[in-house]
Amino acid sequence: MFQSFDDTACPEQGPARLRALRAAMATAGLDGFLIPRADAHQGEYVAAHDDRLSWLTGFTGSAGWCVALTERAAVFTDSRYTVQVKAQVAEEFEKVDWPATSLGDWTRQVAPNGVIGFDPWLLTVDQLDRLQKELPEAVLKRSDNLIDQIWEDQPAPPMGKVMVQPLELAGEAHEAKITRLAATLAPASAAIITLPDSIAWLLNIRGTDIPRNPVPHGFAILHADARVVLYMAPEKLTEIGDHLGAHVTVKDPGDFLPGVRALKGPIRIDPATCPIAVTDALDAEILHGDDPCLLPKARKNAAELDGARAAHQRDALAMVRFLAWLDGQQPGTLTEIDVVKRLEAERMATNALRDISFETISGAGPNGAIVHYRVTEQSNRRVGDGELLLVDSGGQYVDGTTDITRTMAIGTPDPEAARAFTLVLKGMIAVSRLRFPKGLAGRDIDPFARAALWEHGLDYGHGTGHGIGSYLSVHEGPQRIARTGTVPLEPGMMLSNEPGFYREGAFGIRIENLIAVEDAPPLPGQTVAHMLRFETLTHVPIDTRLVQADLLTEAERDWLNAYHADCLTRLAPHLDGTVRDWLTGACRAI
Repeated sequence: MFQSFDDTACPEQGPARLRALRAAMATAGLDGFLIPRADAHQGEYVAAHDDRLSWLTGFTGSAGWCVALTERAAVFTDSRYTVQVKAQVAEEFEKVDWPATSLGDWTRQVAPNGVIGFDPWLLTVDQLDRLQKELPEAVLKRSDNLIDQIWEDQPAPPMGKVMVQPLELAGEAHEAKITRLAATLAPASAAIITLPDSIAWLLNIRGTDIPRNPVPHGFAILHADARVVLYMAPEKLTEIGDHLGAHVTVKDPGDFLPGVRALKGPIRIDPATCPIAVTDALDAEILHGDDPCLLPKARKNAAELDGARAAHQRDALAMVRFLAWLDGQQPGTLTEIDVVKRLEAERMATNALRDISFETISGAGPNGAIVHYRVTEQSNRRVGDGELLLVDSGGQYVDGTTDITRTMAIGTPDPEAARAFTLVLKGMIAVSRLRFPKGLAGRDIDPFARAALWEHGLDYGHGTGHGIGSYLSVHEGPQRIARTGTVPLEPGMMLSNEPGFYREGAFGIRIENLIAVEDAPPLPGQTVAHMLRFETLTHVPIDTRLVQADLLTEAERDWLNAYHADCLTRLAPHLDGTVRDWLTGACRAI
């Protein structure tokens, strides 16, 4: 199977590795060293070769930093990982709530005049700019990567084979994408692209360099005359024939910086994703702008939306078979790992699964309160009677990427948990039902998901929704439903809708559907020129045993009943026997 259950966190090794890092810092004449969870391509996910933060500290979350100083060291994580970081990281590392306390704020208090080293491939232009403003008295010094110097068994860089994403699924030839985007670059003569999913989308290719994300590592320069120079190991490209065509020239990754140095300006870089090493190499005027692929990639075309619908239909059938099986088990007989194995087996049985889209979260009882919990042989626990089971999972199919969370009652649910579940559901329904004027961003939508929880003094620490790729990364920007979501939502954008609530040490609740932005038909007497709404892509029953119906308004109850009727209509014809019977019961109106 795709998922393993090895405990990759090694907190007991952290102190010795920290000592080795400090010795390397002393040799390099540094008072500190920055270790982000990042690679040279600046995507969200990293290959094993680049997982330096985890190797040093034990922390395996998807976002974080370490600042190692001569006498103190700290690991910075956001609220998703408050519980996880305590369990994975040794006491020698202070745990800092980030971004409430920034790296610069903490370092300024501890070593205001220090010489702090960083690998210029692993810091972006924006990140260095913020640090320089927060640490005006410190010296931020470019350095070789000291972790690579002391990591004796560091895995080799990935060299996965590249495959073609067929035109019927991509919806637009890569030559047309190149020409269309090149026309938007003026006054720049070229744009530098480092994000793996941007390059994959632009060239209609996919790869296997990062687990769970079908992207290849490489760099690209898009020229305003509709040429692309792709810096990627040629041995990765042996299975795609002449797909890239005349618009694309392939060069070795070692030629990337020389190619950057040779560029004549002005050159466009995205300061949020461009490594400092790239701007250091540029000998031309630099223009700041977004990665030119970001918004076009986010606006899914008709073929990509059709692919997403097909993938979600397939995935929903696997989920229903899994949920029917789960309900047939006696409380206390299953473990969290049993749950993961069965769900992956159901997806595998579709004969279409390319990979899971992230490590399945299967959290029973208190483990459900760990937002990004990953079950291991050591943490595995039984799913007990009266507990909640939170399962967050997804699949990578060639026609789409899925992501769904369902929280289920095991046995008789606790009334407090059912009340919290209903409040979370009210928020999910509020977003699902929403009509809103064109031009609003995710930060405008986010409060609708939280209002019911806020009325009871409750909240959750993560965003409500992230963008979704089209057989690409399960987390995709720039759109998001969150306080930080400033990009206006547009038709074709796909997002998650996943409010939650977490009672540390007791239970976790999250309900997640994927949604797509679409034009809303006009209403009689409408005065707003252009309204949008959401199409729901996920069609899997929500556990009504956890719903306190008296907390729902009539409109909310009508939405839930209509949603379940739609699930039954879509899925029942493809099921039979006990699974179909289970679905009929699960979709019964309340």
